[in-house]
Amino acid sequence: MERILERYERYSFSERAPNDTESQENWPVECPKLKARIGILERSLRNLAGEDLDSMTLRELQHLEHQIDNALKRVRSRKNQLYHDSLLELQKQERSLHDQNNLLSKQLEENQKKLAEDAQWEQQNLGQNSSSFMPPPPPPPPPQPPMLSFPPQGNHANLQTREFMNENEEAIAQTQANMPPWMLGHVND
Repeated sequence: MERILERYERYSFSERAPNDTESQENWPVECPKLKARIGILERSLRNLAGEDLDSMTLRELQHLEHQIDNALKRVRSRKNQLYHDSLLELQKQERSLHDQNNLLSKQLEENQKKLAEDAQWEQQNLGQNSSSFMPPPPPPPPPQPPMLSFPPQGNHANLQTREFMNENEEAIAQTQANMPPWMLGHVND
């Protein structure tokens, strides 16, 4: 394994060595070309920034204007694309939130219905439980028929007559409270 690695290193080093020498030989030729290219790019940058326009010819100015127009179109196109993508994303979010809102509204309605049903069920159970644990209230005593008696004679007679009349009125009132309204006409007669 070590031999293979050594041979690989020798081979790769031997290939690199001639390439390095070749590139070093081309440096004197490449250097002025690269300097000229850098100068042209710097001048172009200054021209695009609006500097050194006096030395430009009409054709160069038209070319510069065309470049600026194209760059502006690309910027506007990119901006519109970003706005469009953003708008689509926001519309998706709006639909998602709307669907989520509808779902939550339905859940809220279901929960309210369930709470109402539970409350009604508890009321029914409470009514049934209370009636099964507590004996029903005793029925009201049956109305006693008014007793007709003749009041005694004398001074006590007026007092006893008034008491008798009050008792009769109370008995009639109790009877009326326990009777349906259509029968009250017969009792009063």
